[in-house]
Amino acid sequence: MTARTAETRELAAVIGLEVHVQLETETKIFCGCSTEPRDDEAPNTRTCPVCLGLPGALPVLNEAAVEAAIKVGKALGSSIPEETQFHRKNYYYPDLPKDFQITQYDAPVCDGGELAFSVGDDRRAVGIERAHLEEDPGSLTHAGGSIDTADRTLVDYNRAGTPLMEIVTAPEFRGAEEARAFLAKLTEVLEYLGVFDARRDGSLRVDANLSMVDADELGADGGVDDAVLADANRTEVKNISSHRAAEKALAYEETRQRNAIERGREIEQETRHWDEARGITVSMRSKEAEKDYRYFPEADLPPLRVADWKEEIDIPELPDARRERFREGYGLDGEAAAKLTSTKQVADFYERVAEAFDPDLAATWVADALLGELNYRDMSTADVEGRLEEFARLVELVDDGEITAKNAEETVLRRMLDDGLSPDEVVAAEDLGKTDDDEVAAAVAAAIDGRQRRPRNRQRAPAGGTGRLTPVIR
Repeated sequence: MTARTAETRELAAVIGLEVHVQLETETKIFCGCSTEPRDDEAPNTRTCPVCLGLPGALPVLNEAAVEAAIKVGKALGSSIPEETQFHRKNYYYPDLPKDFQITQYDAPVCDGGELAFSVGDDRRAVGIERAHLEEDPGSLTHAGGSIDTADRTLVDYNRAGTPLMEIVTAPEFRGAEEARAFLAKLTEVLEYLGVFDARRDGSLRVDANLSMVDADELGADGGVDDAVLADANRTEVKNISSHRAAEKALAYEETRQRNAIERGREIEQETRHWDEARGITVSMRSKEAEKDYRYFPEADLPPLRVADWKEEIDIPELPDARRERFREGYGLDGEAAAKLTSTKQVADFYERVAEAFDPDLAATWVADALLGELNYRDMSTADVEGRLEEFARLVELVDDGEITAKNAEETVLRRMLDDGLSPDEVVAAEDLGKTDDDEVAAAVAAAIDGRQRRPRNRQRAPAGGTGRLTPVIR
């Protein structure tokens, strides 16, 4: 591609994402090794001949991983074919113990679909090209620096073989903000499905492809012709591990390419590494083409047939449907409904509280008080999951008039979170309980009676006087 100067060329970014999601299963995708790291785990110990690719070791497919993939496909509106197949993707990388990856090529478990999400006040839907199952490589630690400055790189194969689902979008994003909003919505859906835990380290990783094209090549719907996209050299940015990092990496890469084109330079088709510490992308290697991976069917795994089984797999109520039900069923406004369905744990807890109390009262305490205090402490409802009955008790104390709402929020709730006390323990310790009406009346009467019985103040006579007390003139 020959670059033209900015004076003759208005550019637009074309972005597609490859999202690698770690599925929540007890064991790895092709062996019986646990996927749960131990606190005292040493590197390269949660492994076996299968996930290390030793000679003679044969893979066996994890049923739970397939079930999770089907749930994801149904949630995205994908077509789930009658039969699918695993392949070997051949390439060398230090964290890939077999020198190939078992993945899916032209027969993915999920084909097509889309995901709708909001960007500010705008509603967008991005197409899903495919979603397939594969195994995770191991992990690399760059000691003493980043990927291009480290003294040495350490390899740990404990993660190798963890089940992944790679979700590939159409190149329909036009900016970094859109990509971040999409990832947030995708995470929300995956958590509702119960197949993903965002708290796990490395549970979501993104490879982002970005090309710059002439703005007038975009269609009315923002689409771009395949031929135009093929002529635009693209970069793939790897090592993106969060929604925020995706936005920053794509914003940086778009700016880098725009600046290069303004200077008349040609964009290299390459793979770049996102260095989060420095906030830049770094060139890693030239971009591989599909033919470089020499895909061929995995002979040790038979074709996967899910024709009958897929109909038996149900998915739960998804975030958008639950949000709408909260608005219609509980009479909540859009902002409150959005807060209360931001995660499945929050939505479940709200419904438990709303069963016992007025829905508006429950919404105020869950969406504003509880979530506000948790966010301030960088916590989530998962951190207090075992104490949700205590929070319901706090709402009960306010609803019954046992304590004031101000004391409940500013004292009781904060001490519950900071000191681990129950609401009743905080009320007793801080002496916040409601005072008995009779006790108040008696205290007032005693105060009035004491005032009436108080002797008049008198002054002493001056020295040398009679020594009698004289009334004070008022």
